[in-house]
Amino acid sequence: MLADRIAGPMANAFNRAVELIYGCSGRVVVTGIGKSGIIARKIAATLNSTGTPALFMHPVEAVHGDLGMVVRGDTVLALSSSGETEEILRLLATLKRLQVPLIALTCDQIYAKDAGTGARATPAARSTLAEAADVALDCSVVEEACSLGLAPTASTTSMLALGDALAMALADKRGFKEEDFANLHPGGKLGKRLARVESLMHTGDAVPRVTPRTTMPDVIYEMSRKKLGVTAVVESEKLVGIISDGDLRRLLELKGKDALDLAAGECMTRNPRTIGGNEFAATALALMEEKKITSLAVVDGSGQLQGIVHLHDLWGTEMM
Repeated sequence: MLADRIAGPMANAFNRAVELIYGCSGRVVVTGIGKSGIIARKIAATLNSTGTPALFMHPVEAVHGDLGMVVRGDTVLALSSSGETEEILRLLATLKRLQVPLIALTCDQIYAKDAGTGARATPAARSTLAEAADVALDCSVVEEACSLGLAPTASTTSMLALGDALAMALADKRGFKEEDFANLHPGGKLGKRLARVESLMHTGDAVPRVTPRTTMPDVIYEMSRKKLGVTAVVESEKLVGIISDGDLRRLLELKGKDALDLAAGECMTRNPRTIGGNEFAATALALMEEKKITSLAVVDGSGQLQGIVHLHDLWGTEMM
């Protein structure tokens, strides 16, 4: 029913709410108390994680000084099932004085339809909060899941879904992309899955590197010492080739002990597959699987060697 309202009679109000928040030069201040307050905290968190700066304001603390967190340029999103929550209504005078746009999420049946007739069930009067709001959104339900019809259950679920719908519409309007999401989620499982190559690669002295003139005994020593199963071949720090364990085995099968008389430049794989440091670790893994290799050289835009990322480095990202 809520989805039908958003797509139908409440579409203009919903879009107006999205535009108000999108045009907000400050933050979205989300407020509510009781079960609505818990939902308000979650909506604020979802807005933050999808590119819309938000904070939660407890209405009781607000009237004891925390209203200072609301300034001109902000937008307030107020949640109240009845629309008559005293603690919320006490904020209205200050919000009006600050000329802060107010969006209300209430269970007023503003756009709801009667479950029996399908006709629009408009109450005789809107709640005080809905009347005071610049935009009033209807998250009403026919009945609560509670057998007594008292505990906020279906209504809070509807309120949460409506808040998420606002957040997702805003993210879409902002063009919020996967890389933006990754930048806001550096920790936990999400952060690991969206890690950048530059945060996982080996750098500095840990990177095996030789020049094209390095003899093969020294190449083997460098590879063994750095234990990545590969070495970069560089000329003035610019990557010109790669030598892997597999390359060494094939070379020894082909030339035997004469392979030790060669230089790295004669044995390397030229134009090896590389990756940029700002790419996702998932992209590096896909390349390794596609090419059946265990290491990738990491280079900048001019081909300068920045590091090496190994398959083992990706195991901790929970992608494998």
